[in-house]
Amino acid sequence: MGFHSSQMAEIRSVEAAEFRQAMRNLASGVAIVATGVGAARRGLTVSSVTSLCMDPPCLLVGINATSETHDAILANGRFGVSLLGSEQQDLALHFAGRDGVKGLERFSTASWDQGMLGVPLLDSGIGAMECVLHHHQMVGTHGLFIGRIVATRGGDGGPLVNFQGALRTLPQP
Repeated sequence: MGFHSSQMAEIRSVEAAEFRQAMRNLASGVAIVATGVGAARRGLTVSSVTSLCMDPPCLLVGINATSETHDAILANGRFGVSLLGSEQQDLALHFAGRDGVKGLERFSTASWDQGMLGVPLLDSGIGAMECVLHHHQMVGTHGLFIGRIVATRGGDGGPLVNFQGALRTLPQP
């Protein structure tokens, strides 16, 4: 016998600060999600990318609905995920908007390629995936994007990781 959604609604959620504190201990890879061509390029730093399934190969990424990139992905129906390496902390902060730069200007500090889908992919990332938008769902303040992966590329180096509110690197074996 399962719970009905009305019963689940009666169970309170934790406060945002409590949730944020708990999630600080989940190490996450850092990536730039980008879409668009030319002057319409938009992108942002995320640490919410996860593998979803193998058949079809899909990933999941959560993006705040107030972000320009959120609406740009919906409009374009495709996006690229560039995995950041240990030497790319400044780029991660740049695409997180820490320096106030927005829109197309974010792409001026690194070299980008247009993948086979015409999405921006970081030349110097440790890996990249090109995705066709398979599904979008709003949950609270964020849009969940499920991307069907149609192309990948590898790179070299160790990952950039978000852990306990800081960008970190992993020791090399």
